[in-house]
Amino acid sequence: MIHFFIAFALLAHVVFWGAGLAVWVMPWRWRKFWPVLVLPAGLALQSAVVWVAALAGLKGTNSYALVCEVLPVGLLLLAGRRVSWSAAWVDVQRFRSIWCVVTVILGLLVMPLAWVSKGLTTFSLGSCDAGDYAAGARVLQEFSNDERGGFLGLKEVVSVQSVDNFFDYWTRLNHFTPSALIAFNGSVLGCQPHELTSLLTMVLLAGSVPVVFWMARALLGFGGLESVVIAAVYGLSPLTWYAVGHVAPGQLLAAMAVGLVTWSGVALWRARLTWANAASFAGVLAVSYWILLGSYNFIIVIVLVPAVAYVAGIMCWSRSWARGGWWMAAMLAPLAASGVVFFGRVAGLIERFQLLRTYDFGWKIPALGPEGWLGLVSGPELEPWRIAGLNWVLAGFVILLWIWMGWRARQQRWAKAWTALAMTVPVLSGYLFLQWRGVFFGTNASYDAYKLFSVFYPVMLPAFFGWVALRWSGKSRDKLMVVALMILMVAGNLIGTGMMFSRLYMGSLVVDGELRQLRKLEGRLDVTSLNLLVPDMWSRLWANALLLKKPQYFETHTYEGRLNTPLRGAWDLNGGLIALRLPDGGSERMSSHFSIANTTNPYFLRVRLGEGWYEMEQLPRSPVRWNWTRGDATLRVENPNERPRRVVAYFNARCQEPRELQLWLNGRLMRSLQLTENLHVVRVPEITLPAGVSVLELRLSPARSGPVPADGRPLGLALYGLEIEVKRDTDASEPEL
Repeated sequence: MIHFFIAFALLAHVVFWGAGLAVWVMPWRWRKFWPVLVLPAGLALQSAVVWVAALAGLKGTNSYALVCEVLPVGLLLLAGRRVSWSAAWVDVQRFRSIWCVVTVILGLLVMPLAWVSKGLTTFSLGSCDAGDYAAGARVLQEFSNDERGGFLGLKEVVSVQSVDNFFDYWTRLNHFTPSALIAFNGSVLGCQPHELTSLLTMVLLAGSVPVVFWMARALLGFGGLESVVIAAVYGLSPLTWYAVGHVAPGQLLAAMAVGLVTWSGVALWRARLTWANAASFAGVLAVSYWILLGSYNFIIVIVLVPAVAYVAGIMCWSRSWARGGWWMAAMLAPLAASGVVFFGRVAGLIERFQLLRTYDFGWKIPALGPEGWLGLVSGPELEPWRIAGLNWVLAGFVILLWIWMGWRARQQRWAKAWTALAMTVPVLSGYLFLQWRGVFFGTNASYDAYKLFSVFYPVMLPAFFGWVALRWSGKSRDKLMVVALMILMVAGNLIGTGMMFSRLYMGSLVVDGELRQLRKLEGRLDVTSLNLLVPDMWSRLWANALLLKKPQYFETHTYEGRLNTPLRGAWDLNGGLIALRLPDGGSERMSSHFSIANTTNPYFLRVRLGEGWYEMEQLPRSPVRWNWTRGDATLRVENPNERPRRVVAYFNARCQEPRELQLWLNGRLMRSLQLTENLHVVRVPEITLPAGVSVLELRLSPARSGPVPADGRPLGLALYGLEIEVKRDTDASEPEL
């Protein structure tokens, strides 16, 4: 299938870009392990190319991406001067088991997307971030930094803090690197942003597996087999699949960078602290800082926490203050260099923190107990297993396991125990504080807690698996127990991930054909500007991303860089259940759920859902959508003309049982009609709408006593579609009923 081909082509392309650079930046002492850095190096290098080109004013990656392919070729040739090709092949072979894990995990990640759609697309479990990343990708793929046409220069809508255009918003404030990677690889592979956003996120998770392997192997000193299993658990964990399901490439990039920074800090301290050793780590640190500044730049202020905790403890114990100062200087020097080149991202840090403080981003995510830290959760929502108190049993078991590990660690060197504590305790303290803050203040701080936990997860997960070291005790009982526990952990993660796999397949948001059809509006000269009256944020953000060449206005604050303003557009883009049919070509159906209406047409009206409606619902993998009312409900009608307008309405609706529906206009009964439990279109004879704003009430007759709906909600009517036909002034009137 095309999904698997593009996914592995994308992975191979990043590897191609990173191979030469990885050979050069890997510290000489660990030069044989340069394949660990291939993915991060490739991602950082591609991001750097887009950054430089954006500042230079080049017209998007479509104009220069293919030419830039000479850069990784040159780096590969230079790498041959440092490591012979035969030695390099031996180094690659050393990681063949981990590459197999990467391949399997990427194949599993792509599978639900391939089942959901025959063609390349993007899907989500519920987050709308994908549309935001895709908008940034289009900006960097098609435009230059001095272009201000269409949506890019619409100051009243796109202004954020000191930024007054959509291009600078992406280079200064938003997550630059994920969108840059989508744009660059999309230009090379011939893919549009909506075709690559999910696939890139999957590649980032699969590509993180070598980094986690390295954390377990080099940071905590586990054996090769144990390290491979821990890395596989990371790639199969519901905690990381949750990031893929909600399309969070920035989070996965930051996690990769945090792992490399932490390893560099610990390895540098353990090595002899000389100028040569410090310089040898500068390349790895620069790559990591670059990735972090380009994705989750606000994490830069805490990225050194685990490494500093590790070094500070040893420094205080040994009173090696001077060495600690030199170590900190060696860690911060590459950050300063990266900050100079990436100055726009550093300069936007304060504004980014102000935005995080101003808006309660995200949603509530359940707190993870000790068993959740190992990925033993029930799937799509990261809920603990509550079947017969199973979560308490699992949590108790994990705690006892760590107690057992601590008891047996008396016979081992305490260095590994201190490493595990330094890698976990500071981050877990912040995680628990944010969870408490969310409960105490009733905010979405649990979302911030999950993000904090996730970006440090590559470092913490190997520490959570510290008990695997007991396999080396020499006792057969310990070996068998460790093997059994590792099998149990892999199986537990697979169960939770399987539940998420099913949800992605059955109930995900998808960029479907109806959304993609909106791209045609960009080429129409008569559609000069648009009001995006699309009720669900997923569709609204993707409409924005697909229509960047047109000025757009939003009724509600949709996202950063998409402010609510007066609706000044020449056309309304209606994307819910309501459509207009205006005379003289004043309206047009784009698809079953999208239509446009000319606001300058003399018969123009604006009809929207008012009070008494539940959120829109949709059948899994189906275009069928509907809104239930809570009982009685209203429609808000705006007639901007000075004259009344005559309309005929077509309700596509049903009830749970036969009921009478009365239409009241501004407190006056206008029409009565019958609805049944069978979905059908009911034509409402002509109604005259006065000038100005009116309220059309939908009043239902009392329901007969009967079974309570399965979800326990009081339900009125289910509206599947409403078309309002506006009559010409010269059309003959219909008699009143």
